[in-house]
Amino acid sequence: MSLSKYEIFSTIVEVGSLTKAAEKLNLTQSGVSYSISTLESELGFSLLKRDRSGISLTSNGERILRHVSRILHEEELLRQEVAAIKGFDTGTVRLGTLSSVSMQWLPGIFSEFSEKYPQIEVKTYLGCYDEMNDWLSNGTVDLGFVSLPTSKPFETIPLKKDKLMVVLPPNHPLRHKKAISYAQIKDESFIMPQWGSDDNIRRLLNDNKLNLQVKYELMEERTIFAMVQRGLGISILPELILVNVPDNIHIIDLKEAEYRILGIAALSFKTVSPAAKKFLACVRSWLRDNNYFDFE
Repeated sequence: MSLSKYEIFSTIVEVGSLTKAAEKLNLTQSGVSYSISTLESELGFSLLKRDRSGISLTSNGERILRHVSRILHEEELLRQEVAAIKGFDTGTVRLGTLSSVSMQWLPGIFSEFSEKYPQIEVKTYLGCYDEMNDWLSNGTVDLGFVSLPTSKPFETIPLKKDKLMVVLPPNHPLRHKKAISYAQIKDESFIMPQWGSDDNIRRLLNDNKLNLQVKYELMEERTIFAMVQRGLGISILPELILVNVPDNIHIIDLKEAEYRILGIAALSFKTVSPAAKKFLACVRSWLRDNNYFDFE
């Protein structure tokens, strides 16, 4: 067994096909296929299921992937440590991100980071809260933007209090209110963001014992805007997401102000790679300079 075979296995899982993995690694498809077959033979069991719908992990493959990810992560740490000893800033940061962070923060952070560290690559993984928990747990990402508190015991740094706002259709009777109470929306048809177990909006509704009439559950915020615009219900969304909202949708404060706490997480900030530590410092610096950082 070799690191190159582990990297091929990990890349196939990441991109979802042998062809795409071969393209990404600059290998032939036959070479990728042979490496996986050899690895499966050495292990004594199958790692991947191959059918018309594509490639997926076997149950054994899922177990092995966790260890392979850690081995590759440790190899990357070693490579970066050697580079740091030699006085070079190089390596790869694997970052889990949320759509709102990707739109509002990442362009500025990446611009500043690439200017300081042009030899460090940042690979992004866009997902929901549950995917972020899985990626951090299995070592797919070094750092991940999360909603706090997390359901898993990561090390976290709180970054931003992201205000929750009520989103109303064009002709809603409450559209002229400056703020809306929970009592005023308790009987409304509600469009629930489907972002995972760490969702602050679900937590908010549960804490306030609000049994709203949930008509739809959707992950993509643009789809939620379109549904609200059609008058299919109201929603509650974090302020950071509310950019390029259709003009006829109304954004109203909650009377009882509530917030999503955005943070960044890692299995351990002490053991992340030198490149990840530099990226984390850049995130905090950029947020502070742009008045997004609410915690010191």
